Amino acid sequence: MTSSDWPARLRERGLRMTRQRLAVLEAVSAAPHRPAEAVHAAVRAQLPEITVQSVYTVLHDLTARELLRRFDPPGSPACYETRTHDNHHHAICTRCGRIEDVECVHGEAPCLQAPPSLQMQIQIADVVFRGICRTCTDTEQGSEELVGSGSAEA
Repeated sequence: MTSSDWPARLRERGLRMTRQRLAVLEAVSAAPHRPAEAVHAAVRAQLPEITVQSVYTVLHDLTARELLRRFDPPGSPACYETRTHDNHHHAICTRCGRIEDVECVHGEAPCLQAPPSLQMQIQIADVVFRGICRTCTDTEQGSEELVGSGSAEA
C-alpha cells in the first residue's frame, strides 16, 4: 500500500483525512508490529505536537474501521499492522521480540475448528508461533564458538 492510497481508503471507511491519521497509517505501514508508544515516537518526527493519547485514539479509530489490525502478543503491549484482510498469523522471537507474519496454511479463517460443545460460531483463530529467530540463533552460536575457542587457549 502506498501512502497516496491512504486518503481514499480513509474516505471509503467514512473517515476524514487528517494529518494525524495519515501519519499513523504511514508509521504503522513503514514498521508493522509496533506498539502504540513506538508509533507515537515515529509520528512525533512528523508531528511534534501529537500526544500519546491522540495516537491511541487514532489507532482505535483506524482499527475499528479495519484500516489497521491490532495484534496482542502474549505478555507484551498490543501491536498494530496494516495487513488487515487476510488470514495470517505471527511468529515471535522469544529472545529479541521480533515479530514476523506467517501465512496460514489453510488459507481461510478460521484455521482451527473449535469443539462443537463450545456452541459458538468462530470467525478468527489466532495462532502465535514462538521460537528463536535466525539472527538470535546465529548470534548465540557465534558467542559459543568464541567462548569455546577462548577456553581452549587457557
